[in-house]
Amino acid sequence: MSGESSNESFEIGQRVHWLNDPRRVGTVKYVGGVEGYSGTWIGVDWDQDGDGKHNGTVNGIFYFNGRSQTSASFARPEKLSRGITLLQALELRYKTTSTKEEEDEMYVLSAKNKRVSIQLLGGDKIQDKLSRLEELTSASLPFLGVSSLGDLASMLPDLKLLDLTGNLISDWEEIGALCEQLPALTTLNLSYNSLSSQVTSLPQLKNIRVLVLNNTGLSWTQVEDLRPSLPALEELHLMGNMISSITSTSSSEDQTFDSLRLLNLEDNCISEWSEVLKLSQLPCLEHLYLNKNKLSRIFHSVNGNESPKKSSDPFPSLRCLLLGANNIGDLASVDALNVFPKLVDIRLSDNPVTDLARDGVPRYVLVARLTKVQMLNGSEVRAREKKESEIRYVRMVMSKFNNKPEEIELLHPRFNELKKLHGLDDEIASAENTRPKNIASGLISITLKCVGPSMGEKPPLTDKLPSSITVKKLKSLCENLFKLRSIKLRLFLHEEGSPFPTPIDDETSRLLDAGIYDGCTLLVDEES
Repeated sequence: MSGESSNESFEIGQRVHWLNDPRRVGTVKYVGGVEGYSGTWIGVDWDQDGDGKHNGTVNGIFYFNGRSQTSASFARPEKLSRGITLLQALELRYKTTSTKEEEDEMYVLSAKNKRVSIQLLGGDKIQDKLSRLEELTSASLPFLGVSSLGDLASMLPDLKLLDLTGNLISDWEEIGALCEQLPALTTLNLSYNSLSSQVTSLPQLKNIRVLVLNNTGLSWTQVEDLRPSLPALEELHLMGNMISSITSTSSSEDQTFDSLRLLNLEDNCISEWSEVLKLSQLPCLEHLYLNKNKLSRIFHSVNGNESPKKSSDPFPSLRCLLLGANNIGDLASVDALNVFPKLVDIRLSDNPVTDLARDGVPRYVLVARLTKVQMLNGSEVRAREKKESEIRYVRMVMSKFNNKPEEIELLHPRFNELKKLHGLDDEIASAENTRPKNIASGLISITLKCVGPSMGEKPPLTDKLPSSITVKKLKSLCENLFKLRSIKLRLFLHEEGSPFPTPIDDETSRLLDAGIYDGCTLLVDEES
């Protein structure tokens, strides 16, 4: 059914797909003649670059604007499909029985390399249950060319979840009618449908709890237009929509997403934290996903003032904040996260601040600076790791900033709190300025493990070494201990909770300054 077409005329702006290929989707941009060719042609701007042959200009003649140099093409009307109804898609997806050819393809090879037919246990019962549309509770209809509803006539009374990813739906009036005909519907996925920018004639969708609008071309202005129709919305997914600003169309606070618990804005174009702060008074927001944006700085006030609209804590319910793959490079942005009262799950991976090759800091520094963190970059922060990280961090700061209390207070706002918490007030700040009374008091226990492919199998070695020696000296000791004189070494710190070991590359740094601590494990590898 997905390949059906007719001789009816196409309209500018209509969504279509290539005949018998519902994944090749585009928008009609031109209907008419093409110089040098007879008959009527349909100019289509395809959603995927490369699906076309030009940009809407052919042989020097302009016909329409394509998105790119390879997104546009012309096709005869009979080569395009206007799509099918939702009811047709349901029948195609759930009521179609296997053909004999398909059943013949279900086999395994015996020991003598002969085909042995197999039958899905209970397959008939499953197919029978799925074919009874009135009993369906979820339906997945991605890339089937659905363009309209058809007459559902209460055929799906129990349907709670509907996935219409990658179809031909664009009209919000049609979407509203769909929801009204599905009384049990709570989750609707319209990703990869090119939705109209005019949000009109949308009724109250009081049952919708989860709405997925990834890669639909919506701006935040259109999202604001949706607000009054979604009073019970709990999850909103808006990935890949090139959103750069959070622009409110109404100053009325009773139109906010009061029930919203999860907002997914990943893979957009937000570059200013002040835009994010416009969401800070959503009362129930617990999860905010901002991976793959363009943020470079985090703060909790605008121009020195409290967050917009109210003076209460920003993001009062926020527990999870994902900031991976942005441009955050300063530790002041990390410290700013402590103002959010319930934030315990944070992602900062793939930012300059976590990239040691770009002067980032190791995991233990982040764990120490983030007051309430329980999950960092997808790994749990256990109580032991939290304590050890804070102690290491305090000792590192004491080592680098001896007798510089003003600089410490400015750059390390948690230092005094942590020093007191762990009883480190009386520790010696610098081994260089104040020598320990005996050699033993300056030693730290380190476990060394050889992992280089050409090193052979060598048992781990635990030894006590002075914390004041350099990384270069430690490498020399490893060469002697493991007899590795012909191999150029590279050291990595293996930390609990961190998915990847941390490279120790500064050979002039002392062990203490490099983050090497008592009881740690170092991986001895070779340069690649």
